[in-house]
Amino acid sequence: MNALARATDLVGTVLLLLGCLQCLLGVIGMLRFPDVLSRSHAATKPQTLGMLLVLVGVALRLRHGTDVGTLALIAFFQFLTSPVASHLVARSAYRTGQTGSGGLLRDDLDPQLSDGDGTGERP
Repeated sequence: MNALARATDLVGTVLLLLGCLQCLLGVIGMLRFPDVLSRSHAATKPQTLGMLLVLVGVALRLRHGTDVGTLALIAFFQFLTSPVASHLVARSAYRTGQTGSGGLLRDDLDPQLSDGDGTGERP
């Protein structure tokens, strides 16, 4: 094995470990945060970055065109589906009143979901 292959293996291993650590921190955040919106943030941001680091690490270790293409598709669909799913969960939690909206600094959805009489009450 030449020096370049050893270097890419080492960088791939480091990225794998960093990605796993990032995913672990996201899981700890999901367990520790108090409300739905915070947990939704912890489920999306660190997990997506951790998954990207893991995929890049695996791509550096495998170094085959077909494998790298498959990993690129996985990364694309991860970036496409994870934020959308988190947004839908947060929006449905808001609509059912389970977000604890009292701690929000700004509530942009309240005028859209009010009954139209200006009271701001949810249906």
